[in-house]
Amino acid sequence: MRPVTRWLVRLHKWAALIIGLQVLAWVAGGLVMSAIPIERVRGEHNIAEPDAALDLAGVMAPQDAAASAGITPSSAELRPWLGRTIYEFGRDGEAALIVDAVSGEVLSPIDEAAAIAAARADYAGEAEIGAVTFFAEPTWESRRDMPTWRVDFADGEGTRLYVSTATGEVVARRNDVWRIFDFFWMLHIMDYSERTDFNHPLLILASLFALGMSLFGFVLLFPWLGRMMARRRLD
Repeated sequence: MRPVTRWLVRLHKWAALIIGLQVLAWVAGGLVMSAIPIERVRGEHNIAEPDAALDLAGVMAPQDAAASAGITPSSAELRPWLGRTIYEFGRDGEAALIVDAVSGEVLSPIDEAAAIAAARADYAGEAEIGAVTFFAEPTWESRRDMPTWRVDFADGEGTRLYVSTATGEVVARRNDVWRIFDFFWMLHIMDYSERTDFNHPLLILASLFALGMSLFGFVLLFPWLGRMMARRRLD
């Protein structure tokens, strides 16, 4: 083997060892994410049937409800919420606001009791609530750019529901299976902070490097095959 070729082979081995660790993480992540049903990751088996009934008795016009709340909304949605009929008003540059569509009472931001009620209405099981925590800022787990209440259920699955203080809706569902999935997702996309970006330079560079190492390995393979075939002919 020529000195240059020997040096290239040594370089390829060390480079392949380094990138091989990331390839292993990609394979392990792909295996885990394909083996775990995504419905279980999302906690869909614990989602209660939504209350589709909408009582229109005594409902005021959206402009009247907005005037009662003292706002100028950019959008309005009429929907049921915890036995009430409410308007959810969108506001440019500000958090949404929910208002009782009958009384005009402003319900945002919701308090702890309302957050618990909203979480219980969303949860299909009978588990007790283990803890309730308020977050003024987004967390690594919720990844929602809004204040939220987190309601933890003692159901053995680590179910945690994040309820928006502005709209009273469950905006994120988390559990222990989700955390396992999310860890391998982080390794898979190599986004170790936000865990959402799969188009960043580090991932692209690692992918190109792995592709280059694979192609270079094939190039080095041909001389080895030639030597093996030559030895066989001599034998």
